[in-house]
Amino acid sequence: MPTRPDYSLLELASVREGDSVGTTLANSVAYAQHAEALGFQRFWLAEHHNMEGISSSATSVLIGHIAGKTNQIRVGSGGVMLPNHPPLVIAEQFGTLESLYPGRIDLGLGRAPGTDPVTARALRRDGLGAEQFPEDVARLQELLGPLHPGQAVKAIPGAGTKVPIWLLGSSLYSAQLAAMRGLPYAFAGHFAPRLYREALRVYRDNFQPSEQLDRPYAMLAVPAIPADSMAEAKFLATTSYQRILSLFRGQPLWMRPPVESMNGLWNAGERASVQDFLSLQMMGDANDLNRQLDELLASVEVDELMFTIDIYDPAQRRRALDILAQTRAE
Repeated sequence: MPTRPDYSLLELASVREGDSVGTTLANSVAYAQHAEALGFQRFWLAEHHNMEGISSSATSVLIGHIAGKTNQIRVGSGGVMLPNHPPLVIAEQFGTLESLYPGRIDLGLGRAPGTDPVTARALRRDGLGAEQFPEDVARLQELLGPLHPGQAVKAIPGAGTKVPIWLLGSSLYSAQLAAMRGLPYAFAGHFAPRLYREALRVYRDNFQPSEQLDRPYAMLAVPAIPADSMAEAKFLATTSYQRILSLFRGQPLWMRPPVESMNGLWNAGERASVQDFLSLQMMGDANDLNRQLDELLASVEVDELMFTIDIYDPAQRRRALDILAQTRAE
């Protein structure tokens, strides 16, 4: 078996229906600790707002909590939605995190608000929002870089920490910007799979070396349901189907128990939409996953894979990491 790219995890701190946020975050800690023990590279948390069932909105706070409960796994944002924040505030937050956990913090940036339009307006600082994303990225790079004589605005802490900046995207825009700036790039195939090949190709073809990165480094996020059998995986996957269905319907995104059949829970159009949303989802036992990974990696060049694993039972979710880890060559 060929050596796989590095494996990482994306976490939304999803709340099981009836659970508290405190219980959810304790489960996220245990999940991160298990991933670290298995040799996963990164554990990233996503910024979302006004979504019942998602508890990762205070992303930098949660990054610090997870980093403090682990020892070596890199912890970061996948991502911070930069239009919601002044770059100075993000530089100070992540400069503080880097000072507390040196060499372990990643700053992944997105240009979407990570929420609905009404909440976006409630979050949005004065300015152009996503339209000024390139300028905000450049400002962040400046604030996290070395201090210059006469620099009027300084991120303290933050200046000189050089926290690694990643650009995240689900279209070609961020791929082009990441290539132009010489930054690592992560494509959100876990919810927007259609353009992943084209975006990753655009990124590699147009990459310009920078102080942070001398050659392109690309990551692809994909959903996965590792299990002890394909039959079990198909059963467990109904939890993710119910969540995506709720997303499409504008309903709360609580994690719900798996069901024997989705019949009666969705109509034909909804089923097609959910399956399209999750078209990169991998599932099954280690052998099944190996075949699916071989097929994916034959079609696209990536340096790292970041998995999202929506499984209702926390112990089964940690067990899924054991199965997934079997697919990486030593």
